Amino acid sequence: MRAYGPERIHNIGIFGHLGSGKTTLAEAMLMTAHAIPRMGRVEDGSTASDHDPDEHRRGMSVSLSVLPLEWHDDKVNLLDTPGFADFAADMAAAMRVIDGAVIVLDASAGVEVGTEMVWELAVQNKVPRILFLNKLDRDNANFYRTIEQAREMLDAAVIPMQIPIGAGKDFKGVISLRQQRAWLVSPKHDGGYIEGAVPTEMDALMHEWRTALIDKIAATNDDLIERYLEGGEDALTHEELLVGLRAGIVDGSIVPVFCGSALEVAGIQQLLNGIVDSIPSAVRKDVSATDLVAGQPVTLKPATGEPTTALIFKTISDTYGKVSYFRVFSGEVRANSTLANSRTRKDERVGHVFAVRGKEQTDVESVGPGDIGVITKLADSITNDTLSAPGRMLQLDPIAFPAPAFIATVKPHSRADLDKLGGALGRMMEEDPSLRTARDAQTGETLLSGLGESHLQIVADRMKRKFDVSIDIDLPRIPYREAIRGKAEAQYRHKKQTGGAGQFADVTLRVEPLEHDPAREDSLEFVNEVVGGVISRGFMPAIEKGVREAMAEGLLSGSPISDVRVAVFDGKEHPVDSKEIAFKTAGKEAFRLAAQKAGVGIMEPIYSMEIVVPEQYAGDIMSDMSTRRGRVLGMLPTGTGKTAISATAPLAEIQRYATDLRALTQARGRFSIEFTGYEEVPAHLVPAIIEAHKKELEAAQTH
Repeated sequence: MRAYGPERIHNIGIFGHLGSGKTTLAEAMLMTAHAIPRMGRVEDGSTASDHDPDEHRRGMSVSLSVLPLEWHDDKVNLLDTPGFADFAADMAAAMRVIDGAVIVLDASAGVEVGTEMVWELAVQNKVPRILFLNKLDRDNANFYRTIEQAREMLDAAVIPMQIPIGAGKDFKGVISLRQQRAWLVSPKHDGGYIEGAVPTEMDALMHEWRTALIDKIAATNDDLIERYLEGGEDALTHEELLVGLRAGIVDGSIVPVFCGSALEVAGIQQLLNGIVDSIPSAVRKDVSATDLVAGQPVTLKPATGEPTTALIFKTISDTYGKVSYFRVFSGEVRANSTLANSRTRKDERVGHVFAVRGKEQTDVESVGPGDIGVITKLADSITNDTLSAPGRMLQLDPIAFPAPAFIATVKPHSRADLDKLGGALGRMMEEDPSLRTARDAQTGETLLSGLGESHLQIVADRMKRKFDVSIDIDLPRIPYREAIRGKAEAQYRHKKQTGGAGQFADVTLRVEPLEHDPAREDSLEFVNEVVGGVISRGFMPAIEKGVREAMAEGLLSGSPISDVRVAVFDGKEHPVDSKEIAFKTAGKEAFRLAAQKAGVGIMEPIYSMEIVVPEQYAGDIMSDMSTRRGRVLGMLPTGTGKTAISATAPLAEIQRYATDLRALTQARGRFSIEFTGYEEVPAHLVPAIIEAHKKELEAAQTH
């Protein structure tokens, strides 16, 4: 493939609901452009984009793939993305580096939840959009119903560029509203078409939709609308309409609709023409970056002579190293060169540079401005890093990855798996920045957070395949805590005589609760209030150690006691038999007695939640929150037909909320969670927690 300037490069993301035909559409576009000799099939894993073993096994895309093709005098880099919400990280990555989005709709299913999700992403990223109504050859396909749904659920800016001739088994081709010509499906199904006159019976319908299209295009420009109102359609030339169309797509006032069938390779040439004619190229606008040394914004120009600036938007890790996908925003990335990483403030040696199509990599000398390429075996660079010319520490705006919504515990199968676990998880987070790991200091469990159960199961499968680390993904234990309710005193005397040297210690102490302070590192405030030397100062550390042991074990649920003040104010010792072990035991037991007197409650972690759902589901969500012991704090319309609900809820009630919310909203809701603090468990739930702890102890004893 020859080199192209940025004015001839179009980076286009293909998005849509799971099963809308994105990957088949990409195959049809590649074949039509003669980039591949024949179309592969998703079902048998032979497509250019679905080359990951997880994709072959599941029959769906789970990661983005870059698929370049040449169309006339332009280069189009297709970024085929997953359609399942659990893999939204790759959708976000693609949105950051594309110039335009093709959102695919199944004409028999209409606007689905995945359609709405990617639409919102595109709007947030200010990405120009076109729609492709796919599967017009399928039974129940309804072009006009889908158009109305898109206008109602997405944007009134949606307007067809084409209308279909027939539907289902009677689908024969499409009619161009701008050119007023019919393009019939080629019987060879090779991407070609037969051009002809518009069928007489569709002439009136064509003119109706053509008028609606020209109305929208003319409205993009004061001069156009004035001439259009005065002289009608004939007052505007084909070129003027194209300029107006481009302007409308860029500012979002026009969302053109193309249609066809990817499986039948129908309407594909027209879609490719629409992309290169209507979607802005890689030079559509200057890009801003931050000079980290000067602390000032700088403007990057997509030109070869400019200093290099590139963003790594995807990383693939395995035992052989890393593969880094990047887009160049200015200058060029050359093989056998050195670039600076703005995050590490270190230079990175660039060895080989590749052009990529699916899993195929081709050695190239350089990747120019506006283009996408791959570097292998970078030392320290990961996704979201900016690479720039040495001496220039520039930072491009990072990819806004979705926040984790599902937390699981990672259980290695063996000691060998445990030893390799940390390194493997680190490599997986390099691949997928939407993952988070943590260690629960209380339960000792390794926690892994992601976008859903399917997301984390894919991670587990990849860890086994790539790094030979076998893990199970399960719900984590709830990290309960216990807390002292009041103030109490207790005395305990430890006396042990075994014939030889004995043990003696007498400790009297007082316990009282402390106000929780997240900034306080130690949950125990230990005070020595002994006067008169009845207990030597040298025994105080032993008493404190006993108190800490009792706190760690808890009294009710096996969970640690936190936020407590302990003051030792009296006691006795023996000149011969008093030892540290005796005072440790006495301190432990005195604390337990005092805590029992003061009263102990079980505390549970509480999370704040931000839930965004279509307005019609808001009532159901609030009712469901009450059954989860949640509290709704407020509601706020988003202005897009959705409602944002702020709430708090106990972790014990929302561990599977990612799955439950999909069921409650037909997968149209999303949420994020954040830990906020602890609250006492209601009394009627305490016995079940205590009973579960007893069973754990019994199980541990039997093993």
